[in-house]
Amino acid sequence: MSYQREIYPLVAGPIGHIEGLTITANDEPVVHYFGGLPYALPPTGQWRFRSPRKLPAGYTYGTASQPIQFTKGTLVCTQPASSNPPDPADVSEDCLQLNIWITARPAPRNGWPVFFYIHGGFLQVGNVNTPPEAFVPLLSETAFGAVMVLPSYRLNALGFLAGKELAAEASAHGDTTGNMGLWDQRAALEWTYENIKHFGGDSANITVAGYSAGAYSTFQQLSHEMFCEPEKGAIIRRIAMFSNGPGTEPKTLQDVQPQFDEFITRLGIPLDLDDDAKLAKLRKVPFAKLIEVQSEMKISEFRVLAEGQFYPASLLDKINNGEFAKKMKTRGITLLNGECQEEHTMYRRWRTPTESYASVHQRLSSDFSPKVTETLMSQFCGADEQLPAGNKTWRELFGRLYANVQVHLLERGFHDALVKGGLEAGKDVLRYRIERRLECVEEKIPAHLGVTHLTDIPIWLWGAGYQGGLIREEKVFLKGWNEGLAQFVNGDDVNWGPVKVNEVRRWRSDGETDVVEDDLWEDSVAFWKLISSSGRIV
Repeated sequence: MSYQREIYPLVAGPIGHIEGLTITANDEPVVHYFGGLPYALPPTGQWRFRSPRKLPAGYTYGTASQPIQFTKGTLVCTQPASSNPPDPADVSEDCLQLNIWITARPAPRNGWPVFFYIHGGFLQVGNVNTPPEAFVPLLSETAFGAVMVLPSYRLNALGFLAGKELAAEASAHGDTTGNMGLWDQRAALEWTYENIKHFGGDSANITVAGYSAGAYSTFQQLSHEMFCEPEKGAIIRRIAMFSNGPGTEPKTLQDVQPQFDEFITRLGIPLDLDDDAKLAKLRKVPFAKLIEVQSEMKISEFRVLAEGQFYPASLLDKINNGEFAKKMKTRGITLLNGECQEEHTMYRRWRTPTESYASVHQRLSSDFSPKVTETLMSQFCGADEQLPAGNKTWRELFGRLYANVQVHLLERGFHDALVKGGLEAGKDVLRYRIERRLECVEEKIPAHLGVTHLTDIPIWLWGAGYQGGLIREEKVFLKGWNEGLAQFVNGDDVNWGPVKVNEVRRWRSDGETDVVEDDLWEDSVAFWKLISSSGRIV
């Protein structure tokens, strides 16, 4: 299909006059696009490593005589090397911006449902920018109709550095500490709630979704809203978590202090300086240097902090005692969550350890608290620290462990706790498993990795990001999946299939769809109980 671009002027109410793009096909408009809209003030200079600041009251993007064009994409948080690096011209600390896609079909009376989608990348890397044409098939050819909002947010150290020095500064300013990237996402979500009506969206019908670390972020956004924000200001109506789960209890401030000390030491900042001097020097370091030293670090992953401000205190207890499920039920919040068959083959490629017990232990300790790491290694390797049966190498074990914690085992334990807490399987909790690849996936992900992490993104987003897109046979196979996603995002009842919590909707290797009993269920529930009791906040 050949597409054309035209300038699309929009009077966006009190936020001003802006210009985006209309994408046309066969001379008919199919999608409107706006790229790089700021949702918060730049987190630079003295605001580095601090929570985001809202745009001031009365902020406008342009005037009738001088409309501002938003036809490109967001700036992207500076980040370490990865398999999908952003355009160097787009990299910046000033990345608190978002992209919007709007289907050009006639809108429902209350506006389109909103699909707020958070990108993945281990919270270290990632990028929301994709050609404006990327979502045309999804938004023009299928049952899925929505306003799609994709925010950029701070990553790695810029988004998740924490230490006692930053905590003391935040306390003195009445501010929060750590989790800047999660606060960025929340700021983008609040901007969306307040302004999406100017783009044809229904602010009362917002789905928060994400893939991988974006799915984990989605869980964090819901948890924060339910336990740390007034119910009167609730935004989220439902969540979709693609290939990730709730994770383990994060590290505490005490746990992350060695990482903070290592980070500033590698930047040449003496540990014996007073706190203000350390932070002043840290904020003067060029952002490229902040990224450069991260690849050298022993504790390489900058992750979510359990601080009781964004991350609720005793969150896993709230899941296990039914309080989490009860809040979801009261608010009418539903969950779509599942996995690919072989998540581990991709997970083992991210900062892979060397071939030893000690290396795997060290690598896991970058992500998980000391107690969780010890529990994992003891559970799988035993007291003799041996490579467990069924794994040919320590790297393979790392991939399987990582995937089990991030996806396979903990998501099932989460589902079990939600249903025990009062949610209904197949109605409130929709589970899935993908066991087949699309042909276009070969463009980016080698066949030998199997049906692994990331291979289902073009299923949900209908070929977005892949030149080949879906072939005719795949569209037939997946029509019901697309319709189910559309119903879910609309807020309609979904005839998903499973009726028991240990049943899962499956896209089989032969292309057909069925419902099966989950053969990982019992082991997963036991694993959840083990891990969710490790490293609590009291």
